[in-house]
Amino acid sequence: MTNQIPTQNSLWYNFFRKHSEEKNSLERLLSKVPIFSQLTERELRRLASIVHKREYRANEFIFSQEDPGLGMYVIEDGEVDILLTEPDGEEKRLAALKTGDFFGELSLLDESPRSASAVAKTNSKIIGFFRPDLIDLLNRSPKSGTKILFKLGEVVGARLRITDEQLGKTSAELERRLNNKGGKRNAYRQP
Repeated sequence: MTNQIPTQNSLWYNFFRKHSEEKNSLERLLSKVPIFSQLTERELRRLASIVHKREYRANEFIFSQEDPGLGMYVIEDGEVDILLTEPDGEEKRLAALKTGDFFGELSLLDESPRSASAVAKTNSKIIGFFRPDLIDLLNRSPKSGTKILFKLGEVVGARLRITDEQLGKTSAELERRLNNKGGKRNAYRQP
């Protein structure tokens, strides 16, 4: 009996090749997420082996507003809407995310309730990386975990700065509108 080297036409060769390509693709996708961007190839392989993959149908909730925060998500394929339900019940879309985007990363730091809902807009493949995964990674590989935490801090800090900027602009616009209304009223007043 001779050992044959699998060819491209071989069923087994294609199967293993596809599995290997999927792993490499997952590692490549994770490397593009800012939180994981400082990890080495070896660390990315380890991370790829512990993340959780799930498929969601269009209009299926990934999580709901007020759910406990469990971790972050990366969109491997598809689209996700981030929705805020106002106290009056009206839904407001905060963001429309697509393949390669990530969300929910603040839950890696604390388990506070979700401030908004995440809903699959289309059939989507989602990767989950949860707080217990991060804690386990910190215990097993402090260097890898620390890299993730520092990048997580950078991402959260950047988003906080953007939010502060937007809040400042909104506040200034509101103040300008209130002053204009007050100014018009005062202009029509008789002494």
